[in-house]
Amino acid sequence: MEGWQLLLALWTVPPIWAGDKLLNVCMKAKHHKQEPGPEDQLYEECVPWKDNACCTANTSWAAHLDVALLYNFSLAHCGLMMPACQRHFIQAVCFRECSPNLGPWIQQVAPGGPGERISDAPLCREDCEQWWADCQTSYTCKSNWHGGWDWSRGSGMPISPTRT
Repeated sequence: MEGWQLLLALWTVPPIWAGDKLLNVCMKAKHHKQEPGPEDQLYEECVPWKDNACCTANTSWAAHLDVALLYNFSLAHCGLMMPACQRHFIQAVCFRECSPNLGPWIQQVAPGGPGERISDAPLCREDCEQWWADCQTSYTCKSNWHGGWDWSRGSGMPISPTRT
């Protein structure tokens, strides 16, 4: 079989994850509904999911606050974040909280533990380039947001590295 024939054959096979088990589902997480459904009152960046959402109107509103009530976390943890930059992070929160089609990227937080998260969800090149352009003058104190936060004061702040 020639290369183009193999490619054509692969294009015509439905994706393995296209079944109903991974699409049109909500994560098992703190702010998610059990089942996706319509939400007429979603706020700003969450509106694209109004016809079939895993988030509620209250969750979409909370995602837009300077200190997000969802996780008691401020995007401006290292100083002012420009509004165009902040919009991308809010869109990412809305995607995580509202999308019913994250199934292929849902993972258990801990084996056998409660809750789920998404990991390695794709980002279109154009979106990535625009995010970079809009955030190039904003700052973060973290190289990896998946860990290393100090929650002892009730909100997430980066743990400062100690100097030796």
